[in-house]
Amino acid sequence: MNAAEVVNTMMKNDTFSQWLGIEVLEIREGYCKLGMTVKENMLNGFGIAHGGISYSLADSALAFASNSWGRKSVSIDTSISHLKPLNNKDEVIAEAICENQSEKLGHYAIKVYLKAQPHTAIALFRGTVYRTSKIWE
Repeated sequence: MNAAEVVNTMMKNDTFSQWLGIEVLEIREGYCKLGMTVKENMLNGFGIAHGGISYSLADSALAFASNSWGRKSVSIDTSISHLKPLNNKDEVIAEAICENQSEKLGHYAIKVYLKAQPHTAIALFRGTVYRTSKIWE
């Protein structure tokens, strides 16, 4: 399977990413760009997006980018720095890039930003994945 086929297969079964309203904007081996719009039911008690929203968007970008090589990969370590709040109706992008990859591990950097402000990070996410020997078919 090529990168797009892998991600399409993953998205079919990923009801959480579907609930978030995630759209795949670009996919290639080791790279993924996703978009979504913050909805009112994603806001916390402060009236801003719950931190789990940007985390989840970035985590989906990590999953799709790391599996785009055609081998099933799962996250083993992730972290996020929240730099600015997200608000209701914000259009947000997550862009995942493979920084380093070995036979068994992949290291990714994911930048989350507003669609209208691509040079200003909302959050910075880092993820390490374990690359299994299983192939997407």
